[in-house]
Order: sequence, then structure tokens, then C-alpha cells
Amino acid sequence: MFDSNDNDPISPALRALLELFTTELAEVRFPDMSGEVLEDAAAQVRVKAEAVAKAQAALEAARQSLHESQDALLQKGQRALAYARVFSEENPELNTKLDSIHLPRPVRKGAKVEGVAVEPVAAQHGNEENAPKRRGRPPKVRPSAGASLFAEGATAEALAVAHEGNGVLPTA
Repeated sequence: MFDSNDNDPISPALRALLELFTTELAEVRFPDMSGEVLEDAAAQVRVKAEAVAKAQAALEAARQSLHESQDALLQKGQRALAYARVFSEENPELNTKLDSIHLPRPVRKGAKVEGVAVEPVAAQHGNEENAPKRRGRPPKVRPSAGASLFAEGATAEALAVAHEGNGVLPTA
């Protein structure tokens, strides 16, 4: 995983030094320093970097599992709160306690930002202007009963205006 230069945990400067000690300085020996010593240290760095990558992948999987468990708990909590509200209709004290509990609204699947679930915009602001755009085709505009697309003197511009507007063609 760390063999390519882009993912190598060893800096380009150290890679250049390692290359020098394996080529031009391969025969040179310094006190407790040689090409082999450097290569062993570089190999340890790569092993440690691989361990970090595996630990990060395991952490991400654990976070995803935690998020799924939290979602399941929230759904069960919402159902329990709804049942408790029906049950407490005759008990004002219990009803007051339940009214003080505000669970987040359920989020549609796939509505996540960087692994964090978010509420739809309209639910956050209580405003229909910020609601997501409706999907699908807009409804067809039907011409009024007396209008005809083939009226005498209709031009292309008049037809376009009629199609965009209320369907009534101007007469010539």
C-alpha cells in the first residue's frame, strides 16, 4: 500500500538519501551507519505506516457501526416516545415530562455530510422556502376551453407565449 511514491511515508529527501546509500555510497561505512541501517529503518517506517492505515480503516468501520447503532436507538426511542405520549394522555404529570423530551427528527437514508447525519433543510428552519426542490416534471399547463393552438394568424412567437402562459392565443 505504501510502495508508490505518492503513499510512501518516507519523505522525498530521505528517499534520495537512501538511494545514494544504495548506489554511490554503497561501499562506504560510517560508525553505526550504512545503507543497510538506513534501509532497515525505512522498512520499519513502512511497517508502522501500514499498521496506522489498518488502524484508521478499523476506526472508520467502528465509527460507521456506532452511527448505525445510534440511528437504530433513535428510531426505537422515537417509537417509544410516541407510545408513551399516547399512554400518558390521562396523566398530566407524565405528559409534561414527555413534552420536555425532544428527539431529533428521523433523517432520510443517504442524507449525510462527512459521516454526520443532517436534518433536511426545511426541518431545520421550519420554512418551506428552504425545502428541497420537488422532483419530477412540472404539471402540464392545459389550454383554456376556447383556445386553439391552430388559431388563424398564430405565429411561432404567439404559440410559444401561449404555451408558457395561460394557453390563450392572441388573435390577429
